[in-house]
Amino acid sequence: MRAATRALSGQGPKATTAAIQDALKILTPGKAGQAQTPSSPSMRDINPPPPHAQARPGAQAQHGSGPASQPEQAPTNSAKQQAADVLKSFLPEMMAKLDLGKGGLKGFKMPHFDLPGGMAGMGTPEAALPGKFVDASFTNAAGTRAYKLYIPSTDTGKPMPLVVMLHGCTQDPDDFARGTKMNLLAEEMGCLVVYPAQSQQANSSRCWNWFSAVDQTRGQGEPSIIAGITETIMQTHSVERSQVYVAGLSAGGAMATIMGTLYPELYAAVGVHSGLPFASAHDLPSALAAMKGNFGPGKSNGKSIPIIVFHGDKDTTVHPANGDELIKQGKHQAARQAVVEPGRVPDGHAYTRTVHQGEDGKPHAEQWLIHGAGHAWSGGSANGSYTDGKGPDASREMMRFFQTRR
Repeated sequence: MRAATRALSGQGPKATTAAIQDALKILTPGKAGQAQTPSSPSMRDINPPPPHAQARPGAQAQHGSGPASQPEQAPTNSAKQQAADVLKSFLPEMMAKLDLGKGGLKGFKMPHFDLPGGMAGMGTPEAALPGKFVDASFTNAAGTRAYKLYIPSTDTGKPMPLVVMLHGCTQDPDDFARGTKMNLLAEEMGCLVVYPAQSQQANSSRCWNWFSAVDQTRGQGEPSIIAGITETIMQTHSVERSQVYVAGLSAGGAMATIMGTLYPELYAAVGVHSGLPFASAHDLPSALAAMKGNFGPGKSNGKSIPIIVFHGDKDTTVHPANGDELIKQGKHQAARQAVVEPGRVPDGHAYTRTVHQGEDGKPHAEQWLIHGAGHAWSGGSANGSYTDGKGPDASREMMRFFQTRR
């Protein structure tokens, strides 16, 4: 095992990362080499199906209809099991021995931790909206990122709110817009919505690099690019400066937290769906630990960022404890009053909504725990990837919360 670790390290971070990705695929049933099937037309979830629900050779034979497996398949299944057993003991030590101190994270690409399975882009085109959905790009010293801006047909030149939407891994602006239905809400409520796009050059899975130190620093890396996109729209369009908000899913949710923490004068409130707290990771091992709900010392700046958090209690990709930590980190638990409201979507998921009110009586934080939901945008459209139509409408509830921060 030590020899294998040395061999991988000697081949450089790219080869090591590839090995980690392969190992994670083997250790996570249903994520490697196969498209996942939604449990219902209204739900698209990245969590793998339970073992008994996965197709496998000879599954029907358990009912006596034929042989348990073909003779030539037995060695393959045995070999896969042996490989998985070896990796279960090998992977932790291999990761612990990786030398991340010298080379940093430049050569590392985060595994497809939040949106694997290749479901992005499977949505069907939705009816055209009357507004404009335009392409643009922004460049500064940290790099270049494309983005798409939705301008509602109700635009009359008067100042409007602006919402910055940060997609999850493997997604893009079009996919995220379809899944969240945020452009439809922009038409209804009269606001601008911008979708920055992570590049595959910056991250092979198109994840925002929330776990990298430089990308958690004001004025540097991806935060400087996203802030630059936001400020560009504010300069070129009529935006109500006190009504600029940022939201995201998973890696995008983690980056939304970073943006709200680093640029509190720019963003009035933050929406986080299945995301992680600020400074919860500084490298690959700590990122994987945070995703499991194991946090190191927090680095909160002590300010309570107005925030609304959504998380499924069956999320096996980003542990639901991250939602609790987001509220705790913002010190919202010390609010004047916390109101707990249970509820249920008709023919859908039950949920628990906790509202933390400040001294001014306004909700400074909301936490929605969606019972039975996995790692998918609650109340989203099946036209986009990784959505769960059985949950409360996260997009609409975020917009409602944002309006309280005027």
